[in-house]
Amino acid sequence: MTACNTQIKDEKESFMWNKDIKPPVAAIKEHQRIIHGDTVTDNYYWMVDYFKKGPDSTEVVSYLKEENAYLDTMMSGSKIFREKLYEEMKSRIKEKDESVPVFKNGYFYYIRTDDGKQYYKYCRKKGSLEAPEEILLDVDELAKAHPYYAATGFNVSEDNKLLAFGTDTVSRRQYTIYIKNLETGELFKESIKGTTGGSTWANDNKTLFYTLNNPATLLTEKIRRHKLNTREEEDITVYEEKDPTNYIGVEKTKSGKFIFIVSEATLSAEMRFIKADEPDAAFTIFQPRMKEVLYEVHELGDKFYIVTNLNAKNFRLMECSLNKTDSSAWMDVIPHRSDVLLEDIDVFKDHLVVTERKNGLTQLRIRNISSAQEYYIDFGEPAYSAAVGSNPEFNTSTLRYSYTSLVTPNTTYDYNMDTKEKKLMKQQEVVGGYDTKDYTTERLYAAARDGSKIPVSIVYKRGFVKDGKAPLLLYGYGSYGNSMNATFSSNRLSLLNRGFAFAIAHIRGGQEMGRQWYEDGKMMKKKNTFTDFIDCAEYLIKENFTSTEHLYAQGGSAGGLLMGAVMNMAPDLWHGIIAQVPFVDVVNTMLDASIPLTTNEYDEWGNPEKSAEAYAYMKSYSPYENVEKKDYPNTLVTTGLHDSQVQYFEPAKWVAKLRVMKTDNNILLLHTNMDFGHGGASGRFDYLKDIALEYAFLFRLEGIGE
Repeated sequence: MTACNTQIKDEKESFMWNKDIKPPVAAIKEHQRIIHGDTVTDNYYWMVDYFKKGPDSTEVVSYLKEENAYLDTMMSGSKIFREKLYEEMKSRIKEKDESVPVFKNGYFYYIRTDDGKQYYKYCRKKGSLEAPEEILLDVDELAKAHPYYAATGFNVSEDNKLLAFGTDTVSRRQYTIYIKNLETGELFKESIKGTTGGSTWANDNKTLFYTLNNPATLLTEKIRRHKLNTREEEDITVYEEKDPTNYIGVEKTKSGKFIFIVSEATLSAEMRFIKADEPDAAFTIFQPRMKEVLYEVHELGDKFYIVTNLNAKNFRLMECSLNKTDSSAWMDVIPHRSDVLLEDIDVFKDHLVVTERKNGLTQLRIRNISSAQEYYIDFGEPAYSAAVGSNPEFNTSTLRYSYTSLVTPNTTYDYNMDTKEKKLMKQQEVVGGYDTKDYTTERLYAAARDGSKIPVSIVYKRGFVKDGKAPLLLYGYGSYGNSMNATFSSNRLSLLNRGFAFAIAHIRGGQEMGRQWYEDGKMMKKKNTFTDFIDCAEYLIKENFTSTEHLYAQGGSAGGLLMGAVMNMAPDLWHGIIAQVPFVDVVNTMLDASIPLTTNEYDEWGNPEKSAEAYAYMKSYSPYENVEKKDYPNTLVTTGLHDSQVQYFEPAKWVAKLRVMKTDNNILLLHTNMDFGHGGASGRFDYLKDIALEYAFLFRLEGIGE
């Protein structure tokens, strides 16, 4: 027997969990929270220490490392299998690849990747795809010295000579903006720290507008104006947001005529604008913010088009002239419809493209501006995702859009809006071969306990038997009105090919079925999100897709909150749970305005400091608050030390409390990525190691070892 075969044999022999290994036990340090006459003892509050003190807090880091060591020991029997899964998923990715070029202002822009490289090169060609290539930014080279590297906000000046871009080397979403001279290849001396990474050039090719973050809370607080060849300290603040519940940003209209400042919260919006030719002008308010009214503005010819929920729960499209913009002058273009959500528009010289959602599925509606004739693009699958792609060129009749489904790889089309001719530009290549016919997708509807019909998208490999014995992974999110579309994943084939079904529960809190779907899953109706997910799971069991012995659930961030809640509410329903960067300490986070993003989210969850009712409701479902002495399913929890959206201490506290309280002998693992944040690794392949860990956890619970 070779050494390799011996190693594989040893791994198979040690495949079972070694439950004699003792997990870390976190220190208990009593901390009392007293509010609204309610006293709560939090034994793990001390874990916020690293967030407050940084590297000086060694106790927290030591505990997280102990948890990582415990996970490594418990998962050591599947080390070779995890490596195999990583290589298997990596092998499906075409390493040397190139995006479909996008035309803007005389140049074709694209991104290309090389064999073995983790990042990419941002490139362009002038006038023709046959022209010589210019590498604007070699991110592979820039990232060499950093365990994490993100480049964003690529923004070329109107004269095509300057590139502004933002970089983050910590994974904290604090970007430094640099400016590159594309003629000489040199970087300008000035750099701008503490930004969102994005920026907008004025038409003079020397004025740059950008958004400044608060370094502690990460709130977007100021829009500033930078002049080329001046120091950052000389930059002028052109707008400062006083409401900490609002996000702000700056953008240019597609035609290049106007620059807009956007201020938006969950329930209200406000915009200001100047002509892009007049960067030193004072910004004019478009329409002062109105209570519970959202709006966004697009400019087309002699009109502004406004997407708004003003007296329109599912939004409508309105228009006004360029010189009278308050809401009294807005006129209907597409009226409100109770059964269709109007999500967005894109404007072209002669066309409007309207993104709508009906019965949970996206529709693209094309309207000719001059004739007012319109039609919908037909997609022809029961569950899919379609989206308007990158269309920066204003004067064109070609629409770039993307299409995918649970069985259809990501596909890019160019569509002639006059002739209705569709041209396939690219379909994601699954290296090694992939046949759509080998897999089946269905669109199901589960009955919620209040009678609502919850869409469920499901995919499995042909030959899947609905006898209740197959493993199934149910995914959910259900917050912020974010709709979870049915999309393809080549990584998911590693699950499907080993007998798993994969399903998405389109639960309330998302916006799949319209704006009311979102409103019925937020604030004081948040528990609908959790009961919907449970009801979908029970439906799949009833229909014999799986059983409680083989049912698994997964969600991340606010979807991690979902995982924690359904574990508390229905712990016997799941054989295993994967909670990625989970938002599980809801009450304590929403009580602490110093934590990034807290104040932006009062309209999503409530303000527990000001409202006793919101506090009590939040406390009744927050996973950390509701851990009890009872059996819990096998659980894998992941987080990142530098996570700016869900701080590491939320999952760490939750796991520590679960370890003490749970009465079962099931597996509980915590993995903290010590280098990265909310989105995980920044490279093209490193993130696959996290997926390999998650899949290996599921396969081990199912007894699948290869």
